[in-house]
Amino acid sequence: MKLKKILALGLSLALSASLLAGCANNGGETSPTPGASTPVTEPSKTPETTPDNTASDVTISVAALASGYEDTYPGMWQEVCDAFTAQTGIKVELTSDKSLEDVIGPAMQGGEYPDVVHLATGREKGLTDQFIKDNQIAEITDVLSMTVPGEDVKVSDKIAGGFTDTALTNPYGDGKTYLAPMFYSPCGLFYNAGLFEQKGWEVPTTWDEMWELGDKAMAEGIYLFTYPTTGYFQEFFYALMYCVGGPEFFNQATTYAEGVWDTPEAQTCFDIIAKMATYTNPVTPAQANDQDFKQNQQLVLDNKALFMPNGTWIVGEMADSPRADGFEWGMTAIPAVEQGGDQYSVSWFEQAWIPAGAEHQDAAKQFIAFLYSDTACEIFAKGGAIQPVLDIADKLEGDNKLFYSIYDNGAKAALGGFAAYDSVAGLASIREVFFDPMNGMVSGNITEAEWVDGIKAASDQMRANLK
Repeated sequence: MKLKKILALGLSLALSASLLAGCANNGGETSPTPGASTPVTEPSKTPETTPDNTASDVTISVAALASGYEDTYPGMWQEVCDAFTAQTGIKVELTSDKSLEDVIGPAMQGGEYPDVVHLATGREKGLTDQFIKDNQIAEITDVLSMTVPGEDVKVSDKIAGGFTDTALTNPYGDGKTYLAPMFYSPCGLFYNAGLFEQKGWEVPTTWDEMWELGDKAMAEGIYLFTYPTTGYFQEFFYALMYCVGGPEFFNQATTYAEGVWDTPEAQTCFDIIAKMATYTNPVTPAQANDQDFKQNQQLVLDNKALFMPNGTWIVGEMADSPRADGFEWGMTAIPAVEQGGDQYSVSWFEQAWIPAGAEHQDAAKQFIAFLYSDTACEIFAKGGAIQPVLDIADKLEGDNKLFYSIYDNGAKAALGGFAAYDSVAGLASIREVFFDPMNGMVSGNITEAEWVDGIKAASDQMRANLK
């Protein structure tokens, strides 16, 4: 299956949302949590402006998140950095950590920035989101016209169509690119296909079928649902909005259109998520954080929950975890609202970017261009990290071939996310407003009505402060 085939299914629907929306995590999902994000100071360095200053005497600093892909193939990022140095002569100092914000945050507070950062929007600490809000990310539109180091093709000729036309890469709606698309992944509901085979259960294609299965599973002591952290509802919620109201509703919702949350489509979304809370394993909220999230994922491996929202990285992330006899990974799109309706799967991707205060911006742009080289793509693929490069999906095998075929099996693809808005005192992030309340609904501390009221109030402020 080719990547361009994937996008052809859903890009025509999602592209208009991307141009209207100005942020989306995946993403992004969200803006930063007030008080938790890294404050951004004025740049203390003068960015490099001479393209020729990228010789062997230049050393750039790269900060990359050590995610589940690194668990699958340790040293993945270091190998890419070494390959870049071998190709260009530009040396690289790599910082890679699972809690990257905590490692690079103190220096960034003092005005010392990495030259390249690989860190997606929508994370709990919201560092990337804060840089977007504060206009502290360098424009990299010119990278698209650069020749990939070591090859004779331009970056724009390698990246699949649509990935640089979304709010995840062009957050301000000005036609300019600020974040480079990285590591794309179909997202959906992951489950133990072996358990379904043992029980003779069918994977639901509608929400009515989902609730019926939930009751059947609960009779055997298995909860219908869990989630790693509330942040994983980002792509779930986007796909659900498409399922419920199509691209028109998605466009209105992600730009906080006045009255959009009072529509029947919005109420359907709210009711589905609130009902899901009642079918969720009750231990989930206590473990739904960046330290304990794997314990929630383990619930699916142990047959204590049937479904969880996730992405293809889950296989590598849980590769060494114990599992029930006969366990086999399965993945399905978000169910349709009614029989014969459309099912959707968001194609989530991470981002790499250059801080506006980075010292070696020209060399940093060469590094980003190299990330789409055949050499880099092959290294990343060893860890299951799939770059959004044309035709790369044809080379996949095993679980990844199954996951990336979701669009061949009837699901429609969706891109886009919530529009970016200016930082305003007292205005919570997308994640806090839309997704974090799920913990409270599962535990019974927050009602659906309270959740919806918070969304409506925050959306009014977000709309008034759109970038």
